[in-house]
Amino acid sequence: MNATRLRLVAHGHTAALRRARFGGDDALDEGGRSAALALSPSLLGRRAPAGDTGACLSSPATAAVQTAYALGLVPAVETTLADCDYGDWTGRSLQEVAGAQPEALREWLSTPEAAPHGGESVTALRERVGRWLDGQRGLGRRVTAVTHPLVIRVAVVHALGLPLVTYRQLDVEPLAIVRLTDHGRRWQLRLSAPPAPASR
Repeated sequence: MNATRLRLVAHGHTAALRRARFGGDDALDEGGRSAALALSPSLLGRRAPAGDTGACLSSPATAAVQTAYALGLVPAVETTLADCDYGDWTGRSLQEVAGAQPEALREWLSTPEAAPHGGESVTALRERVGRWLDGQRGLGRRVTAVTHPLVIRVAVVHALGLPLVTYRQLDVEPLAIVRLTDHGRRWQLRLSAPPAPASR
């Protein structure tokens, strides 16, 4: 079985992300766009192997699509990579929700199965992302997927077979890159130095 090499990239900064708001569909802010453009030469610095069947997928979110293009990629939208559905909390800040619904927020933060906002629980998100991740195995291709920090966190938990509650111990910064390689019956998490700049 051919190995799949998966590169998960968190989209760049948006105003909502900087203000700790739940969900929404903000565009990249100027800082997020500039940082993605600066990352592009490093991300694309290595030549793909001969016969490479690399693909770029993106969450439907505007920020994810814009990040992919800023990185010099041409994404195909993959709805399975969408952010968590935060229901009634969408567009509201963590501080606002904490002030208005402190018990509901505590429940959501402590219980992955809970969805007090009427949207999607973290458990449901992990199931959705996990099905997609399992479907990538054995395809023998290189995939760059631009998505959301929480999606990447649950993807890592699923890939490594960790208890779901450990997603809270993972921090994924904007434009962070997580590499997973399919080794038959398991995923391998790969931490590597950035590629050397392309020679002129």
